[in-house]
Amino acid sequence: MNILGLVITAVVVIFFMGIRIVRPTHGGLIERLGKYNRFAKPGFNWICPIIENIYQVNITEQMVDAEPQEIITNDNLNARVDAQVYFKVKADEESVKSSQYHVNNYQWQIVNLARTTLRNIIGTLTLKSANSERGKINSELHKTLMEETESWGIDIVRTELKEIDPPKDVQETMNKVVKAENEKIAAIDFATATETAADGQKRAEIKKAEGIKQAKILAAEGEAEAIRLVNEAAEEYFVGNAQVLRKLEAVETALSNNAKIVIPAGTELVNVIGEMAGFLPLKKEAKEDTGKQK
Repeated sequence: MNILGLVITAVVVIFFMGIRIVRPTHGGLIERLGKYNRFAKPGFNWICPIIENIYQVNITEQMVDAEPQEIITNDNLNARVDAQVYFKVKADEESVKSSQYHVNNYQWQIVNLARTTLRNIIGTLTLKSANSERGKINSELHKTLMEETESWGIDIVRTELKEIDPPKDVQETMNKVVKAENEKIAAIDFATATETAADGQKRAEIKKAEGIKQAKILAAEGEAEAIRLVNEAAEEYFVGNAQVLRKLEAVETALSNNAKIVIPAGTELVNVIGEMAGFLPLKKEAKEDTGKQK
């Protein structure tokens, strides 16, 4: 009974020693005596202790930093470049096996491959084009990594160019250029606004002058029409006395301001004023007879 108990105890111990739990975020590779034996799926798995081992591989998305490096651009400037690579091991059995048996330390390999690819890409570009074509650089980096890691069972999700920093003195010069460009644009905008305001003022003055001109034309036309009507009336009611009527109008205008006008005796205008007032001027002879009688 003691031997049986020992055997049972040993079996129980060995059973519990062989229990392996694989999380949903991992895939397991079980090796027997150093040789691949089977794939351990997420959940409960049992291996034979001592002769079997299990290696769990993370199959979730991961990120590695390509680490900053100095790259000489096509215009012979030293640019400090850094990038990030997002990848994951595919969840199927063959991909998990490839990530362990086809490449040694795939994370380290991805970092070095990304650094080399960046040097090759940016080395053909100027610093200005490298900064303005980040999307193109990311696309080429992603494409190259996908091709090179195809046999590793790895999926390159995306790549991100983190920074492209020029040398300090070049950066200062670029900042000055940008500042000058901004000031130039502001000056052009101010000049355009001033020109627009001046043009508006000019148009307003032209409109005002045109209005004054039109008013004078209308006033002159009105005056001409008034003269025509007066002449027609004079011809109708003062036949042959149109000139006298015009003189009378002038006197009327002058008297409207309480002005005193001296009119020579014996003029036609005196007779007209007298008739309008209801009396006639005394003749010179009558005045002389009156003087003699006195």
